[in-house]
Amino acid sequence: MLDSQSIASFAEMRRIVSEFPGPDLEAAREAAAREGQLTKPAGALGRLEELSAWLATWQGKQPAVNHPRVAVFAGNHGVAALGVSAFPAEVTRQMVLNFTHGGAAVNQLCKNADADLRVYEMSLDQPTQDFTQGPALSEAEASRAMAYGMMAVEPGVDLLCVGEMGIANTTAASAIAAALFGGTGTDWAGPGTGVHGAQLSRKAEVIDMGLAKHRAVFDDPFAIMAALGGHELAAITGAVIAARIARVPVILDGFATTVAASILLKLDPHALDHCVVAHCSAEPGHRKLLEKIAKKPLLDFGMRLGEASGAALCIPILRAAALCHTGMATFAEAGVSDKD
Repeated sequence: MLDSQSIASFAEMRRIVSEFPGPDLEAAREAAAREGQLTKPAGALGRLEELSAWLATWQGKQPAVNHPRVAVFAGNHGVAALGVSAFPAEVTRQMVLNFTHGGAAVNQLCKNADADLRVYEMSLDQPTQDFTQGPALSEAEASRAMAYGMMAVEPGVDLLCVGEMGIANTTAASAIAAALFGGTGTDWAGPGTGVHGAQLSRKAEVIDMGLAKHRAVFDDPFAIMAALGGHELAAITGAVIAARIARVPVILDGFATTVAASILLKLDPHALDHCVVAHCSAEPGHRKLLEKIAKKPLLDFGMRLGEASGAALCIPILRAAALCHTGMATFAEAGVSDKD
């Protein structure tokens, strides 16, 4: 396990990313060989076959989803005070309590998936700074948040689902996306919690103000996260880093979560090879982002809840892929004639 206290700096995070392990090619070969012997026509299970191969490649063994964890990171944003959200900032804490009491959608989806839910509160009483006036986080704050996120990857976890809760975090995520991939507030801003008309225009304006303020750091992805992001978004980046080191495949939830992970692509174009995206959010920037990072979502259900709901919904799909791969009989075992 990584010592989170010893890695709270951007330099150390860059070093860790530079040493990311690659795919386990031997496990991939073994999975492909077994897949070709199973009692079905080649490719008959479609994307389930791709997913079982992906699990094997990144777990480094026969694929299994026995101990999935759903990690929801919650944080508050200073720009919430600028009228960019339909809900006040105190809703973040209220929703965290709802998670704790088992009353949220993600609680039900975790029950359905037999998954372990952990909720990580990120300085809810200390929101980020208003990024139109200065960096949302200092380097030390952003690095500590990333290191904290790494703690979600504990021994025994074999699949990690990451999600977020934070009023105004789609504003922060849109600003990060624009800084990483180009564009304006209008290009990336969406309704989030339900803003429209003048309030949506205000959201785009706030994003543009942040971009103008911090353009000098756009060559450094971690500096972008600090300038425009949030505690919970940085923690997601850290969780994705730790999962790679531990060979734990990751399911990314919606727009904000995918943005937080995409920070790593600017350091290593293969940094998200151990990740799949759960669903394409109804947040319009998400579809644009998925095109930029060349990820095909597992589902497209028109969801935009956040809180790892889409990722939790996909756990049974990953489990089904693993079980079909490991549990099906081969042609020889079943006494079924293979094709000529």
